[in-house]
Amino acid sequence: MKKIGGMAGAMLLSLYAGASSAAWQLNLTTGATKSTQVIYDLHNLMMWIILVIFVGVFGVMFYSVYAHRKSVGHKADQFHENTTVELIWTIVPFFILIAMAWPATKALIDLRDTSNPDMTVKVTGYQWKWGYDYLKGEGEGISFVSQLSTPQAQIYGTETKGENYLLETDRHLVVPVGKKIRVLTTASDVIHAWNVPAFGVKQDAIPGFVRDTWFRAEKEGIYRGQCAELCGKDHGFMPIVVEVVSAEKFSAWTGEQKKAMAAAADDPDKKWELADLKARGEKVYAANCVACHQANGQGIKGTFPALDGGKITTGPVKGHIDQVLNGKAGTAMAAFGKQLSDTEIAAVVTYERNSWGNKTGTVVQPSDVKAARK
Repeated sequence: MKKIGGMAGAMLLSLYAGASSAAWQLNLTTGATKSTQVIYDLHNLMMWIILVIFVGVFGVMFYSVYAHRKSVGHKADQFHENTTVELIWTIVPFFILIAMAWPATKALIDLRDTSNPDMTVKVTGYQWKWGYDYLKGEGEGISFVSQLSTPQAQIYGTETKGENYLLETDRHLVVPVGKKIRVLTTASDVIHAWNVPAFGVKQDAIPGFVRDTWFRAEKEGIYRGQCAELCGKDHGFMPIVVEVVSAEKFSAWTGEQKKAMAAAADDPDKKWELADLKARGEKVYAANCVACHQANGQGIKGTFPALDGGKITTGPVKGHIDQVLNGKAGTAMAAFGKQLSDTEIAAVVTYERNSWGNKTGTVVQPSDVKAARK
């Protein structure tokens, strides 16, 4: 039995080793832009230079130790200074560093050149999603928020994980192929980082600052990335999906988006009924609040407070609106004033005050939120 068990273990180990080596690669990927090809070539050049230096230095060292060992009669030489040797090991590394710095500096300058873009997109990091605003180019005026679309059941392990587990979003950043896209990054709460490896792009998004980077995708396709700066509880649930399409498809997409935005625009003076606000608010809650406060409104004990019977959701309406608009300093409660419209905030506040065990009967209108913004 022991022998059979040992054989089974060896077979399982070999299968595991085969599976792990199948997903293993030695080098960087070449990516989808000329910038990533430059990075790839620069990486290989530096590795070859390092390899030559390594072989040369350690080859001389090991030869010296072996050929001049005491057992073959060599005696240790006694010397303190050698001007020629010191000049050689100073001048040669200097020229090697110049040879390495020249292509590296050229590459860095090219990577930072954001001039003359065909399109400019502002990317705003939120806890924990991305906001996209098309500022210049054919898609000018389009704005939306993109967030994780992986079902909670997959995250909690009650369903089989999908192909793009934790790497799929409900809205993609869509750009045309072959166009220079300037990306402005900022954040509303903490430091995030917009990172798409296939484009050779990784730029921090810092509250109160605007940074920029750029890319030009050379082929159509879907490219994925993630926030690359530890930004809080759901840092690992903040994917980026960029869809690169042809010029014709991009024009069609922009037309559809502008029509959808016009159709979805809410009348700020409309008076809503309680039932309609609750229905709208439930969707807003599911998209923005459920990860922390849970679908049952019970929150996570010791981390996120319960909204069912909570002081905010059953207390003064003004305080409730203010908290959703501006967040709460020193906590993970983000400010949603820039992400959500007056109608959406009115809807979610109304939903929270009239769901679960909360029966306040409060109806918050968009005009109430508009007044609270001033």
